[in-house]
Amino acid sequence: MRHLIGATMLLATAVLPLHGIAADKKDDATIARGRYLAKISGCNDCHTPDYAMSGGQVPESQWLVGSPVGWRGPWGTTYPSNLRLVLAGMSEDEWLKSARKPLRPPMPWFTLRDMSDADLRSLYRFVRSLGPAGQPAPAYVQPNQAPAGPVITFPSPPPEKAAAR
Repeated sequence: MRHLIGATMLLATAVLPLHGIAADKKDDATIARGRYLAKISGCNDCHTPDYAMSGGQVPESQWLVGSPVGWRGPWGTTYPSNLRLVLAGMSEDEWLKSARKPLRPPMPWFTLRDMSDADLRSLYRFVRSLGPAGQPAPAYVQPNQAPAGPVITFPSPPPEKAAAR
């Protein structure tokens, strides 16, 4: 019996650490996938200050902290949220539900809607791996109110075409 207990303990001390290593490597791959998705799907273009203007030359430690530059149009003025703070307060399952809901322009929410659960989870884990940083984005401003800070103004939508006669 002692030999069986000793062998079990030896096996556990040899296998359990390897299980942790395998999980870490899998998580590393998931985070790397999330980093890739953040880059190619344009998350940084709006959610990382100066990313687009610098040709993507912003250190990763400064990614996805939101922006005080608003996007103003017929819908009002919206601001790119600080994803690092938003996702720090959200579970992975809450993110999956939230990511697929329509959002105000110019956020291309349909891009998130069309991602697989695995891709959304990778994106979530990458953002969470960065840790919380920065300040919350300014609040949404109604269409009939002037925003306080800098904005990028979208033109009004084109007039509807007259019905064909």
